[in-house]
Amino acid sequence: MSHWIKLLWLSFFTAVLGETVFFAVIDPQLLYLFGQPVDWPPMVVYSVGFFMFWGLTALTAALVALLQKPGEEVNREPEIRARHAREKDQLRSI
Repeated sequence: MSHWIKLLWLSFFTAVLGETVFFAVIDPQLLYLFGQPVDWPPMVVYSVGFFMFWGLTALTAALVALLQKPGEEVNREPEIRARHAREKDQLRSI
């Protein structure tokens, strides 16, 4: 769990940096969405932009973390989950 929290925290800071750079160059009132000008208040555009940056950087961090695992470990995970589920069922039946 701690590993994922570290990744989310790092992606949070990356999103802050990305949004700062993006909106330093682009005025939120000049944005277009699906060919239509965005008529949201600037604070809403900044908020939506931040969560989009955060989601993208969190997805990237998660994919990097997943790809760093060796194949044998990834292939063993369903077996480990099944064993934990059986152990949990056994504890409930006692």
